[in-house]
Amino acid sequence: MVEFVGLYVDGAWTEGEGGVSGPVINPATGEQVASVAHASPADLERATAAAARGFVLWRATPAVERSATIRRAAGLMRERADDIARRLTAEQGKPLVEARAEVAVSADLLDWFADDGRRVYGKVLPPRVPGGEQKVMKEPVGPVAAFTPWNFPVSQAVRKLGPALAAGCSVVVKPPENTPCSVAAVIRCLADAGLPAGVVNVVFGIPAQISEFLIPHPVIRKVSFTGSVPVGKHLAAMAGRCMKPATMELGGHSPVLVFGDTDLDRTLDTLAASKFRNAGQVCVSPTRFLVEDRVYADFVDGFTRRTAAVKVGNGADEGTMMGPLVSAARQKAVSDLVADAVAQGATLRTGGERIGNVGSFYAPTVLTDVTPEMRIMNEEPFGPVALIAPMPDEAAMLAEANRLPYGLAAYVFTRDAGRMDRAAAGVETGMVTINHLGLAVPEAHFGGVKDSGYGSEGGSEAIEGYLKPKFVTRAALA
Repeated sequence: MVEFVGLYVDGAWTEGEGGVSGPVINPATGEQVASVAHASPADLERATAAAARGFVLWRATPAVERSATIRRAAGLMRERADDIARRLTAEQGKPLVEARAEVAVSADLLDWFADDGRRVYGKVLPPRVPGGEQKVMKEPVGPVAAFTPWNFPVSQAVRKLGPALAAGCSVVVKPPENTPCSVAAVIRCLADAGLPAGVVNVVFGIPAQISEFLIPHPVIRKVSFTGSVPVGKHLAAMAGRCMKPATMELGGHSPVLVFGDTDLDRTLDTLAASKFRNAGQVCVSPTRFLVEDRVYADFVDGFTRRTAAVKVGNGADEGTMMGPLVSAARQKAVSDLVADAVAQGATLRTGGERIGNVGSFYAPTVLTDVTPEMRIMNEEPFGPVALIAPMPDEAAMLAEANRLPYGLAAYVFTRDAGRMDRAAAGVETGMVTINHLGLAVPEAHFGGVKDSGYGSEGGSEAIEGYLKPKFVTRAALA
């Protein structure tokens, strides 16, 4: 049975005004699993009007009550985790074990933001006049336009909805059209938890048309986007022309600095598991492996063996370690980058080809002899491809790590405490993880620098993006 996912406007699920919809395809089977409504301009106007009303109501709701509602939604997500995960796997392709983990982390994120919304503090300043008062208050910024990606449709929606709702904002969210079912299930959890009508509204459709409508709209006071660098720059410029603050979590090309003193087997196990998570369709996926010369050959052999052993298949099947890419278009994009690299002299150690004739499966791939001139060393692959290059020393590693305009995440593996400190300070990224995979925890900042964006979608830093300061001063009455 093909599920229909409608728009969610002012507390009700509805078809789009014009009755237009699009298909949702399972990337493992090529079969249609759902259809999704597309919003017309009139639907978008209804959504912004509902968000305006919802904001008036929600900002006046005490923070402790907002927190309780968000916490109830987190509890419902946990109760419905298996159903949400199965929807996620069917529409996006990742293995069920990864889908369940995404739902669990998302519920934890909601809990964190629910608590953080109870800790929005202003400050009292010493008065400049006798008997007077000076203080800085923090208020919700207003209705938010949020744009979320397909690679982690549940957690990325929560990273925007959680802090916005905790701060007292209303939201018009535009999830991806190819993964709407799991997001809709999250919205149902919020609604069933008692979120008032109009506080969250969900629209689908042609991305450019929706962003061009929502971002300049006078109701919208904040923009949040996760996606590619080119689109993020375009939307940030649009928001800037309208004098609206924005949070931008954009692409990356994460360097991995592997020093010769590392525990090689442990490092290989950690990195191979991380590289092929979600078929490499992860903004913080380790991608450029910069390996010290003295362990380079052993690292290449060990990583290639582990890569060849990855079991690829339908994410719904038991034992699958890596599912398909999200679409045929993504499969072609990855294939083109690999072909370009090989044509320019890269050595294909394993993979580098489509698997089967059904679905968008692509073999886990290792390339060596890569050079900075190759497209794949400059463009985010966003697929199951590891690029391994030998490095003579620490200085060369840092120079290559910082060569690109990206600055999202970096990975460092060494036993030397001094080198850990130098690498952490030297890499130009918003996040660094050393000797383990420690990113994306609810209580920590999540975001990049340079072309990888600005703002934060984790920790106490996230909620700050949905607040505005107001200075209030008064003199004592005579």
